[in-house]
Amino acid sequence: MEYIKKKILVYGRMIKFSHTIFALPFALSAVVMAWEHNVPSISDLFWILTAMVGARSAAMGFNRIVDADIDLKNQRTAIREIPSGLLSKKEGFLFVAFFSLVFIFSAAMLSRLCFILSFPVLFFLFFYSYTKRFTKYCHLYLGFAISLAPLGAWVAITGTLSWSIVFLSLSLMTYIAGFDILYACQDIDFDQNQGLFSLPAKIGPKNAMAISSMLHVFTFVFLFTMYASFDMHPVFLVFLGIIGLLLIIEHKLVTSDNLKHINIAFFHVNSLISVLLFIAVLIQSFFK
Repeated sequence: MEYIKKKILVYGRMIKFSHTIFALPFALSAVVMAWEHNVPSISDLFWILTAMVGARSAAMGFNRIVDADIDLKNQRTAIREIPSGLLSKKEGFLFVAFFSLVFIFSAAMLSRLCFILSFPVLFFLFFYSYTKRFTKYCHLYLGFAISLAPLGAWVAITGTLSWSIVFLSLSLMTYIAGFDILYACQDIDFDQNQGLFSLPAKIGPKNAMAISSMLHVFTFVFLFTMYASFDMHPVFLVFLGIIGLLLIIEHKLVTSDNLKHINIAFFHVNSLISVLLFIAVLIQSFFK
């Protein structure tokens, strides 16, 4: 029993389960907004959450397997579970296979359309792990892959797609890509030595951070466009203003010549932004 408990904790650390807080609130926001069109059942909510956990766990596990040899060479990532020997690649593959099936089964329980779409979604999620080997725009691809979450939640409930929800996904895409660029600044020397691609490694931290700032401006714009498109209650604008302020603080905390606050910006500020967005969507729905 103790062995199983330890393994679960190791798997949890491998996929950084706590990082779910970045994208999950966006997907839940889509659920709240879809509620006005179709009221989801408890079963729908359960399978959407299960699908989210399954997709993310499978994608993160796959990434850790693909990057294991690279991670071993990087002092910052050598302590990860597979490079350090806490988990074998075989155990990693079994983990990925299990959660891939969890995702596919959850999608099938939602609808036939969701079941069909689950396969290309898994492909897009898995393919991210290879993008750093050939394109400096890997951060944008990561944002795109994760931005499928709100779209998936919306389709699961409404069975259709709407331009309005696309703005939420675009905000998530630019939000993720923007802070992933900041996070990649930690590995500039390593990426350059290993021939890996990232914006900071290819165009320098200062230029990369400028692009990150621009992407977060788009995040704000897309959220405002979503507000107008959904005809949301003005109370949402109060939270949007706070989110905009937090994005500014994030870029004040991390500069090209000072990365010591990167973890505060990455983990704390970004988590707060995601949670605030969901609270904003939830509260405005009660006022409408």
